[in-house]
Amino acid sequence: MRTRQPTTTLEDQPIPVRAKLAAAWTSFMFLYAYVDILNFFTPGVIEDILDGKVFEFDLSQTFSTTALTLVAIPIIMVVLSMTLPARATRITNLIVASLYVPVTAFNAVGESWLYFYGLGIVLELILLALIVRYAWTWPRTAPSATSPDRETVRAQQQA
Repeated sequence: MRTRQPTTTLEDQPIPVRAKLAAAWTSFMFLYAYVDILNFFTPGVIEDILDGKVFEFDLSQTFSTTALTLVAIPIIMVVLSMTLPARATRITNLIVASLYVPVTAFNAVGESWLYFYGLGIVLELILLALIVRYAWTWPRTAPSATSPDRETVRAQQQA
């Protein structure tokens, strides 16, 4: 007769909001870049690039700088989410994620591979929604009974 081993429960530690935000921006950045990379396998795309066209745009320094900026912002958001003060991190994430919603939706304009781009856009929008949710619902702590409030600190600094 076998004796049953007691079942143990895995410890499920809470994940800090900063780590959630950084992970979501990392996922967004990879998805954002890989949709463009996988697009190279779409028939005619490489030929268009060699002819100086990307989507409907002429390849130029302005186009390349804009594209770099659009992919650099999510990359920088990973670092900012981990290093800015909590209030600045929250506000920055709310603003940047909200601004990326129309940018992400714009990527579908004029595309013929709607399943491919549609899936990419839906996944990117889900990640942006998570970022907004994590930032919006950032836990707050009640002021400590032993720590002075802002007015008291200001009054002491001015005295």
